Amino acid sequence: MEEYDVIIVGGGCAGFPAAVYAARFNLNALVIAKELGGLITSTHVVENYPGFISLSGQELATKLEEHVKANNVPIENDIVQSVQRDGDSFLVKTELMEKTYKTKTVILATGTRHKHLDVKGEKELQGKGVSYCATCDGPLFKNKVVAIVGGSDSAAKEAMVLSGHASKVYMLVRNKLAAEPINVKRVEAISNIEVVEGIEVTEICGEKSLTHVQLSREFEGKTQLELGGIFIAIGQQPQNELAQSLDVTLNGRGEVIIDRLSRTNQNGVFAAGDNTDMEWKQGIVGAAEGSIAAYSAFEYIHHNFER
Repeated sequence: MEEYDVIIVGGGCAGFPAAVYAARFNLNALVIAKELGGLITSTHVVENYPGFISLSGQELATKLEEHVKANNVPIENDIVQSVQRDGDSFLVKTELMEKTYKTKTVILATGTRHKHLDVKGEKELQGKGVSYCATCDGPLFKNKVVAIVGGSDSAAKEAMVLSGHASKVYMLVRNKLAAEPINVKRVEAISNIEVVEGIEVTEICGEKSLTHVQLSREFEGKTQLELGGIFIAIGQQPQNELAQSLDVTLNGRGEVIIDRLSRTNQNGVFAAGDNTDMEWKQGIVGAAEGSIAAYSAFEYIHHNFER
């Protein structure tokens, strides 16, 4: 059985920096991640990560991954099935390669998954007109009328991406558009984006593929809107099933509660990134938390294990 000082679950803006710093602390580290790069890879453009004026989310993820490899930290593209205590250490089991690793500490940088509307037709038409990533699927909707559901900054960015492919983009916002001011101005300046506030999608309709949606109120005299595609951008929810299995304390939103040193309530378990209770979800914040988590893992090992 392979043994490590620290296993980092997740390979995104928090997990990869954690690996870099683990290497700098001379820890024997391993990264296990289902999706290398995390959700940042679906971001069309990143303009707020220090050191890079503008680049795509995929480009940023690739640079982070290259940094990890330059520090000779192995990366396993696999799914962590379970993490269990084994005395003072942990056993980490994976699903695809069916491996079991032993580690002194664990850093949970598992990120988030897209939230769903949970309305009739959404699940049935996923991949048939229903999408959650404009960067991934936008080119499939060339010259079609589409809608974005959501009013956040990420929803505004999705709308801007789609505006380059679709003939018309409706932003269907439950309350008011709440994007960053600069992105509100950008959306308003794009002629084929129309923001519709105070409205919700109550049903997604179509047999073999999406044809239209039902709305919570009339829009242009109808409660039905014909669409060629719909993109759900209503936020993310933390992926913290592993944390729950370790009895790590979560808040009411299902996020891991950490202190300023990325420590959880469980000895040897640390967390970083969008799956934590940090209010402000940003790539650079996750990177900071990941590096702090590596430091805390080093300190924990130094005080609890003979090196």
